[in-house]
Amino acid sequence: MTLIADTSELAEFCKRQAGADFIAVDTEFMRDRTYWPELCLVQVAGPAEAAAIDPLSPGLDLAPLLQLLADPALLKVFHAARQDIEIFVKIAGAIPMPLFDTQVAAMVCGFGDSASYETLAGKLAGARIDKSARFTDWSHRPLTERQVKYALSDVVPLRKVYERLHQTLDRNGRSAWLAEEIAVLTDPGTYALDPRQAWRRFKLRGGNRRMLAVLRELAAWRELAAQQRNLPRNRLLRDEQLLEIAAHPPASLSDLARTRGIGKGFVDGKLGLEVLETVKRALELPASEHPEMPPRRETPPGIGPLVDLLRVLLKLRAEEHGVASRLVASAEDLEQIAASDEAEVPALHGWRRDVFGEDALRLKHAKLALTAAGNQIRLVRME
Repeated sequence: MTLIADTSELAEFCKRQAGADFIAVDTEFMRDRTYWPELCLVQVAGPAEAAAIDPLSPGLDLAPLLQLLADPALLKVFHAARQDIEIFVKIAGAIPMPLFDTQVAAMVCGFGDSASYETLAGKLAGARIDKSARFTDWSHRPLTERQVKYALSDVVPLRKVYERLHQTLDRNGRSAWLAEEIAVLTDPGTYALDPRQAWRRFKLRGGNRRMLAVLRELAAWRELAAQQRNLPRNRLLRDEQLLEIAAHPPASLSDLARTRGIGKGFVDGKLGLEVLETVKRALELPASEHPEMPPRRETPPGIGPLVDLLRVLLKLRAEEHGVASRLVASAEDLEQIAASDEAEVPALHGWRRDVFGEDALRLKHAKLALTAAGNQIRLVRME
């Protein structure tokens, strides 16, 4: 068991990993009380050794680790990398590249839509992952021996998981499939936070452009206020409260106080005044600056049975090709394909079209049929 809490020790450890073909990386972080994830531990496994690095240790400088992660000649292996990447983007302003995500690779290699790390570690590395410390408080110091052992037990099998998946990709020739998904993970735009776009996350069931203008300004205000205070956005105002305020803009603090669940401390404090100012500013915007209502995708009547057939076809083709169906097409993709041959969805492009999209269009136009033989579904070409 190795716990690094000293900068010189970290530098020596990173120096020893620098010549490796790859390193496995995992993190432990806390986010339930903050807007930004609080990095509490970084686990790194190289070819011959593994260590847990304590970023909360007084005086520890993470520069040697960040330099290692930025090495373009060193592959960084993660499992379910997105949140880990988000942390390093916040700390270092850069995405660790090149990168390999075993969760995505597992979907490409036929381990299903949501194979857990425990499953992969068991099947590919013969390791049993201990999850008894899953809900531990990683920010509390000192860390116990059990916590460090648990953290390292997560990252050490990742080396073997990567090696086995890499071998499978070499055999099945699907490295290009994986590269498409990794490109999304390593796109800086994936992690860009634009407060002015925060309103688009809301599920709207009505309203008008004036209401949207208020919602846009409120959502942007909440995002920035949460970032500045490093608080979860819902600790300031919940989504339903923002929607209520946008639908019925308050003109005074007493109006604001009528919003369900807003406490007196909020209304009487700085935040209450900021909300009123934000609402006032939104209401003063000219109509030309109001956002457009998000386009409603109308599903043509009667296509439900066709979507069901496409769903069966997707499952069949995904099983035949040993790839997770979720990676090929989503439920929304199926609806769009059923509605239009020109649907702009990934399933009608690249390798996904070869695996599923082409047959989906054939099924739509009676050039392909599904039939059952015993307990097997078979495809019948009609051309």
